[in-house]
Amino acid sequence: MKTNLTETQNDYAVFLPSISGFYATFVGKQRFGEYVDYNRVPAGIGEVEGLNFLNPNKGAFHYKWALYSAGHADLDVNKHVEKEDMLRNRDRDNSWLLGDSGGFQIAKGLWEGDWTDPNCPKAQKKRELVVNWMEEYMDYGMMLDIPTWTFQDPKAAKAANIHSYQDAVDATHINARYYMANRRGNFKVLNVLQGSNHADADSWYEEFKDYCDPAKYPDTHFNGWAMGGQNMCDVHLILRRLVHQIHDGLLEPGVHDVMHFLGTSKLEWAVLLTDIQRALRKYHNPNFMITYDCASPFLATANGQVYHTIRIEDRGKWSYMMSPSADDKKYATDSRQYSDAVVQDKILEAFEDSPISKHCTVSDICYYKPGDLNKVGKEGKTSWDSFSYALQMGHNVWMHIESTQRANERYDTGEYPYMLIDERFDRVEFKQVVDEIFSLKDRQKSLDLIEKYSKFWMQVIGTRLNVGKKTVNASTKFGELFEEI
Repeated sequence: MKTNLTETQNDYAVFLPSISGFYATFVGKQRFGEYVDYNRVPAGIGEVEGLNFLNPNKGAFHYKWALYSAGHADLDVNKHVEKEDMLRNRDRDNSWLLGDSGGFQIAKGLWEGDWTDPNCPKAQKKRELVVNWMEEYMDYGMMLDIPTWTFQDPKAAKAANIHSYQDAVDATHINARYYMANRRGNFKVLNVLQGSNHADADSWYEEFKDYCDPAKYPDTHFNGWAMGGQNMCDVHLILRRLVHQIHDGLLEPGVHDVMHFLGTSKLEWAVLLTDIQRALRKYHNPNFMITYDCASPFLATANGQVYHTIRIEDRGKWSYMMSPSADDKKYATDSRQYSDAVVQDKILEAFEDSPISKHCTVSDICYYKPGDLNKVGKEGKTSWDSFSYALQMGHNVWMHIESTQRANERYDTGEYPYMLIDERFDRVEFKQVVDEIFSLKDRQKSLDLIEKYSKFWMQVIGTRLNVGKKTVNASTKFGELFEEI
């Protein structure tokens, strides 16, 4: 099995695990004391640091790329925060971290303030904290955007004083100007594109594209793009946006090298984004890197589920399979390997081990015996303690990353997910069409070619199963997509 997933990433679009604060806490706090009983850690893993995939020396596996959200973080850079030490004190030479800005928290009404007022003390303080936090700990960070769907929730709209699409635009301009005026240059900024439909997404791009323009902002311009709203799940819109960015001079080598897709979890999109990345590298920017994130490995565990197999069928649906994990106090004295126990006892039909799970007995997961009290002094229904969750999260992270790499490997051998090839009439392959689009040097010719294949784009299912006219016209909500499992 692969243990250095950094080395096997090759030229694929880069998946970023959206690290859970719960998960990071175990690694961070263990560095300063016995947060987890030393005897609780499976012998093959050795220490809690083995869960830290950003650590190339002590992690049970290594993968250098990840995302962490300011919305989950303690933003006070002057305070010692043990629970975030995994992120604050990482090996910067062997890891790469993208900071999400916390726009989701604004859109959910959790970061209160009048975001339309540049002088609002609450909003201004949050801007300051986010920028300083990114300066200290991130390699790249997103501009603090106000998602256009904020005003659809009356409670959030009131908390943020965002009551229309235009309010979201105006407030985001305030934040963008603050970034430009106050960042010191320790991290690179991604310009976030929002919009719940094609018209709003196009309008948003025209409003905010100048922030990436070195001709207009030679010393403070932003350094790439983050695709939110409809931009992150609608391939028709994505391809049009990329063509315009190229011809607007806003995807230039050494200037705009990164594009991130927020909350993208579908396995088929791992290869779709690789195709786009390869075409952009081939014809325009050899440094271009596409990244995409989701929190599924962590959210799955929180919902009691574990990744167990990967389904890749030529001309079929591609996905990672997750199901309820073992949770029974009868296993607390069972020394069988976890993967053996769940198959032998028909909890799961099959189970693929990871560098984490291969060292776990079923009793490492089902830790509590009948009568055992949990840390609050009560006997709970579950056999899991908090570290049971952490172990399975580590396994799920490995499975998700390895799934994206395996999908790309199989794709490169000539296997296709059904949505990226059409053989009903003339054979149409997504990778070939994308290559042709970006090989053309004329903006309008590229746009015309995109429109020629508009029916093909209809079969490319976006996040939340949006397809066809539903995709084109959807009122896409980043909050829902972020929670995709």
